[in-house]
Amino acid sequence: MKLGVFSVLFGQKSFEESLDYIASKGLEAIEIGTGGYPGNAHCNPEALLADEGKLKAFKKAVESRGLMISALSCHGNPLHPQKPIAQDHHNVIIKSLELAEKLEVPVVNTFSGCPGDHEGAKYPNWPVAPWPPDYQEILDWQWANKVIPYWTETGKFASDRNVKIGLELHGGFSVHTPATLLRLREAAGDVIGANLDPSHMWWQGIDPVQAVQILGRAGAIHHFHAKDTSIDPININKHGVTDMQSYTNMLDRAWQFRTVGYGHDMKIWADIISALRLVGYDYVVSIEHEDGLMSVDEGFTKAVENLQQVLIKEPLGEMWWV
Repeated sequence: MKLGVFSVLFGQKSFEESLDYIASKGLEAIEIGTGGYPGNAHCNPEALLADEGKLKAFKKAVESRGLMISALSCHGNPLHPQKPIAQDHHNVIIKSLELAEKLEVPVVNTFSGCPGDHEGAKYPNWPVAPWPPDYQEILDWQWANKVIPYWTETGKFASDRNVKIGLELHGGFSVHTPATLLRLREAAGDVIGANLDPSHMWWQGIDPVQAVQILGRAGAIHHFHAKDTSIDPININKHGVTDMQSYTNMLDRAWQFRTVGYGHDMKIWADIISALRLVGYDYVVSIEHEDGLMSVDEGFTKAVENLQQVLIKEPLGEMWWV
């Protein structure tokens, strides 16, 4: 496995400065934002696709520092019921897939999106209860008319370019659990897989080790994020896991994102890494920093130090003791 970072946290630095800093920490990979919610501070797909010279210089800047690009990431909602929003996010996904092909990057990460509850809807509707039956009807309509058709078509576009799509399992979107990811994968094909982030499993009450097992046995993990979550034992009973308070209200929230090792101990992270190796995932572990109690530099540095303790890097050898 290789240790990498989702570089959008260094958006205030230039691309070259970010690469130098990342390389100085001993990392081997970089995940780059290409638009959508993460923005495109370091990588504008349209500009690179339009200029072969810029494309070559971009690739050289990464490779000259001993780094590789693990994924291009453009998290958005291409199923948004407001068509201008959906179209904008869809265009970014398409351009990111085209750029990934040019850069020989194997994965583009994004969200599945979430549609409205009918054709004239204005806002996304995320059903999370089977009763009253209205919610089940909404869910069935969304998957049959929006989720499956969109990702079947977009998946084919990606597959034709030898690029995989890593959907981040995230609350508020149609694909948010291992089961919903596998449901879409069965309908749209193996090009669809997970950009698995343990932090979003923990707050939903899902054990990330088991999520790795479930998805990994199906060959459905395309990319992996390293981010932690802490759950407040009092506030969780007050607000529940679907706490709608702002992430800035950290003292009263039921849960919050933390840097690796500050929500769960390193034994649990070692179990996650071991599970990844067990199911055959030997690609990049990409650090994502969204810890409201730490600066970017401190949170990132601590994540690197903690993951270096548990990451399994060397190729498997023979079991000499068997």
